[in-house]
Amino acid sequence: MLSIPHRHVVFTIPHQLNFLIIRNKFILLNTLMQTSAEALKDWVNYKFDLQPGIISVLHTAGEQKENHFHTHMILSWGGINKNRTVQQIKGKYVNYDYLKSKFRGIFERRLIDLYDSGKLDHNFRDIIEFKRFLKRVNEKNWIIHFEDPMETPADVIRYIGRYSKRACLSEYKITRMENEIIAFKYKDNKNKDINGKPIERELVLNYRDFFALLLQHVPLPGFRLVRYYGIYSNRGHLPKELFSGSDDVTLNWRELQQSETGQDPLLCQKCNVIKTYSHSIAESKNGTYIYYRLGLITDPHATFSAKVA
Repeated sequence: MLSIPHRHVVFTIPHQLNFLIIRNKFILLNTLMQTSAEALKDWVNYKFDLQPGIISVLHTAGEQKENHFHTHMILSWGGINKNRTVQQIKGKYVNYDYLKSKFRGIFERRLIDLYDSGKLDHNFRDIIEFKRFLKRVNEKNWIIHFEDPMETPADVIRYIGRYSKRACLSEYKITRMENEIIAFKYKDNKNKDINGKPIERELVLNYRDFFALLLQHVPLPGFRLVRYYGIYSNRGHLPKELFSGSDDVTLNWRELQQSETGQDPLLCQKCNVIKTYSHSIAESKNGTYIYYRLGLITDPHATFSAKVA
């Protein structure tokens, strides 16, 4: 990543469009990710004459696991200028009106193109009724949120690493599983405590309703939930000196696990000896592959062999 601050940005689709997204999930969720990143890139390029880097993550659930389609993005607060050097953006200024208008305009143009090409599944009588619907959607502002800049790439990695790849409901939020009842806690963002933080509440559901909510957020087959835009989409054409870190630094999985969990993952907790790697099993369309490795998992010179079961 660029050695400059980054900002957490959220782009949200109006709920009036939910029924269209549910009927056209793959193409419209693709459109959401593409247009939100395009709006950010255009604004940074227009306002600051820079090419930014963006890491984008799709989320489909709200606090109560209702449909709430939005993208979380990590935006480099600066980018590459015309001299191919890194330039940081000064201050926190964000032109929200421009960004909201840009995002809405790009997304709606894509919707109309999909309608005209017959690729949009809908029940509108004609294009006039469809455009009247879009006009009603625009009566309320589209929501965009920026958080303050995070100063170092390490801070960004810690943040997005926890946030981006999680499931829509973490296990620790489940408070009860009794008979046919499943309950989980959630944040009520419309009601705040004396410190200005959302009040935590519990939602109690029959298991049938719980799983109906949960399963609607299973990722679509082949859909990439995490994507890279701008200069992060292909850093190969830029000098590596512009980015933090170095290609010759080797991440040590064992040390990383120790620092995160406090335990050595290769040390048997019962007999206090180092574990020996045996094999890995991987499923594929062509069958089951079993990968064997010679020596310890920490041995950089160990070799693999494989067979199909």
